[in-house]
Amino acid sequence: MGELILLRHGETEWSRGRRHTGLTDVPLTGRGEEQARSLRGALKGRRIVRTLVSPAERARRTAELAGLPAAEIDPGLREWDYGGYEGITSAEIRERRPGWFLWDDGVIPGDADHPGETVEQVGARADAVLARVGPPPPDGDVALVAHGHFLRVLAARWLGLEPALGRLLALGTGTLSALGTEHDRPVISAWNVPVP
Repeated sequence: MGELILLRHGETEWSRGRRHTGLTDVPLTGRGEEQARSLRGALKGRRIVRTLVSPAERARRTAELAGLPAAEIDPGLREWDYGGYEGITSAEIRERRPGWFLWDDGVIPGDADHPGETVEQVGARADAVLARVGPPPPDGDVALVAHGHFLRVLAARWLGLEPALGRLLALGTGTLSALGTEHDRPVISAWNVPVP
């Protein structure tokens, strides 16, 4: 049976600076473009029959540089809306809210363009994406190109876990992960595989 291939977009200035990058459209850095190109090798030998990508330019560019077939834009693959924490690092947030942790404490509302989402809302989006994609066909893989926190939530939901358990799945930029099945049960086949 095929697998869901999860690609996290390549590095951006904000991801390098550990800034929460939800809905702000930040381009890839030169290193991010190199990471995306390197994903071609990691995908070699796979038969990708469908590609869905976040509307963010950093994800679309990663799909293009990775050599994926024509991608469908899926708004459900967008990153977590960090609300009032958009563009801010966790360290900066903890200066105001000691002990703050995204997965437990969530975000504060932002402006009209960044209202914020709960982890449960992100989980509902992940469930909707998984329902639209359905099980991978037996003759190929489905690639999803998106963002770190969203893909972590999606993997938790694939496994039937609550969305907040995505906190257990670290995910670097420009990496490949795979979700599959074993004995008709969902599994993680590969996770956070860096490219050379």
